[in-house]
Amino acid sequence: METTVVEEVKLHLYRVDTSSSAPLPYADGGIRAGFPSPAQDYLSESIDLNRELIHHHETTFYARVVGDSMQGAGIFEGDIVIIDKALDAKDGDLIAAYVDGEFTLKRFKLDETGRCAWLIPANPRYRPIKVTAENDFMVWGVVTGVVRKLHR
Repeated sequence: METTVVEEVKLHLYRVDTSSSAPLPYADGGIRAGFPSPAQDYLSESIDLNRELIHHHETTFYARVVGDSMQGAGIFEGDIVIIDKALDAKDGDLIAAYVDGEFTLKRFKLDETGRCAWLIPANPRYRPIKVTAENDFMVWGVVTGVVRKLHR
């Protein structure tokens, strides 16, 4: 018999620092995942990840993910998610939510009846969280990106 785990993903929050620019070499034509092209043996531009990934500097935060409830959505423990508090959550968005004293990362689902919302994990070991007017609940921000370091 399988046990359902009720622990949630925890987030460690960090403020985004966009005060400096860190342009990195960038292959403008993209990089092939198939047969390599000899024409792509050079880097033609640079890219600044702050400008590329952060659209609302004052309201964007990074959070390091702790836990595995979102692994089915491609978000793993140790990943850094980019959270924008300026965006309104829409049905189906990945969000950072504050629920009854804890932060969690889940997919936001509006109930068809309009009486509640659901926070849906992406791991079958975890149960969805039903959010009603009785909960201390706030959508803290919408996840706009994920950063993963492949070699730790």
